[in-house]
Amino acid sequence: MAPSTQHSAPAFRPLYLQIKGLLIKSLEAGEWRPAESIPSEIELATRFRVSQGTVRKAIDALAADNLVIRRQGKGTFVATHTEEKTSMFRFLRIRRNDGRDEYPASRLVDVRRGKATAEVARPLELRTGDPVIALKRVLDYGGEPAVLDEIVVPAQLFKGLTRAKIESHRGSIYSLFETEFGVRIVRAQEKLRAVPSDPGSATLLRVAPGAPLLAVERVTYTYSDKPVEWRRGLCTTRHHHYLNELS
Repeated sequence: MAPSTQHSAPAFRPLYLQIKGLLIKSLEAGEWRPAESIPSEIELATRFRVSQGTVRKAIDALAADNLVIRRQGKGTFVATHTEEKTSMFRFLRIRRNDGRDEYPASRLVDVRRGKATAEVARPLELRTGDPVIALKRVLDYGGEPAVLDEIVVPAQLFKGLTRAKIESHRGSIYSLFETEFGVRIVRAQEKLRAVPSDPGSATLLRVAPGAPLLAVERVTYTYSDKPVEWRRGLCTTRHHHYLNELS
């Protein structure tokens, strides 16, 4: 007897998720830029030939993913990293132990061009040896160093990223990526572990060599889950902690 062959049924996607996917493609294509308003629910319903309720659910899903922001009486706008009041703490997880919210000052230590190592190439979906730009900076809270960041990005995506451009920018590094290079960070994945400080990090963070640090390794993504940044943050926990909210 011939063995029976089982065929899996095609995966079903609710209509609102299909509309959400089409809206993300428009965002990715730059049809609506960061901070710009998107068409009304009625206009989008006409465009996609679906009900206004379906469009509303799709936009609600985009808002839940922090891709758009609803403003009562004004409409729906593409989320942007240039609005520091609404975005500064979304990716900034290091907080003061006393509970006060504080946006750190950034001191650039080094910017250089190089080649992707195997450690960086894999998460960035590059080949080992591909050109990258690496920068190192210290984040100061209240004048005290708390985080040593090593950031690596593909050189192809960030042509013209220089020390002068970084130092002259007023705002977060992600607002620089967005405004100068058209790369919007939409999500991040992080891994945490404890490590001892080496002589270099100990000097920059003003701790004793071998002192325990929290290492936060992050890969950030733009639309369509394309990785665009790898970073490792070495954090002191003398006066700060890592905060994550689960829901």
